[in-house]
Amino acid sequence: MYHYTYDGSFEGLLSVIFEIYERKAWPDKIFKEQLILQPSLFATSIFVCTDQDKADRVWQGLLRKISPASGVQLFKAFLSELPNVEITIYNYIKLAFDNTVNIEENFAADCVRQIAQITKQVFRESHRMEAFVRFQKTSDDLFYAAIEPDFNVLPLIVKHFTLRYADQRWLIYDIKRKYGIYYNLRTAVYVQLEQVPINRSGQLPATLLDQYETVYQDLWQTYFNSVNIAERKNKKLHLRHIPARYWKYLAEKRPAIYKS
Repeated sequence: MYHYTYDGSFEGLLSVIFEIYERKAWPDKIFKEQLILQPSLFATSIFVCTDQDKADRVWQGLLRKISPASGVQLFKAFLSELPNVEITIYNYIKLAFDNTVNIEENFAADCVRQIAQITKQVFRESHRMEAFVRFQKTSDDLFYAAIEPDFNVLPLIVKHFTLRYADQRWLIYDIKRKYGIYYNLRTAVYVQLEQVPINRSGQLPATLLDQYETVYQDLWQTYFNSVNIAERKNKKLHLRHIPARYWKYLAEKRPAIYKS
């Protein structure tokens, strides 16, 4: 039995796959290094350092077997962080390398079907983040939003927010994974904060906000309440489109905590 570990990056996983083929030691499990609690007594553990050249060789070889769109699907599946997703990705890549025909629609294969299912889940989560992220304007003209998505979708939403909010500085921070995206009017860069200044509701304290931010939030809540038609309330449909776990991002779903 062979257990491979890596640093948790996509390039690291590709480096593992290169190492597997080079050693011809087929894996039983592939783990992120930080998730290993206790080494197995009955397996050979192999830690693989990330090697960009090896990762590139695997990726370029894979793109000769599958389309770029399917390559993006594999990356999205990786971002799901689901248990055993690494083995599923490895099985998909191995199936692609072992076949002379395209395997992208071979849904009889478990790995192909699982990748398609996982990708749909990740796409839905990224789409919801694009829809439900709400910024708060700080006193230094930064627009800040804290999120806790089910999957690691920050890399998938960078383009959307960079194009849509190109004329303002903003920071979207994933407090679950402890990193964020900061846009400085020119480029978007990944950042990590030593301390995330938010309260339990996921919002910045009033002392850090622009003087008019709370006024705008109150106005939005007033507008939302005024256009709501109580007689047409459909809670089941509402929860299907806006699950309760996203409500903390939405000013219209929060109590007016800043009102005096």
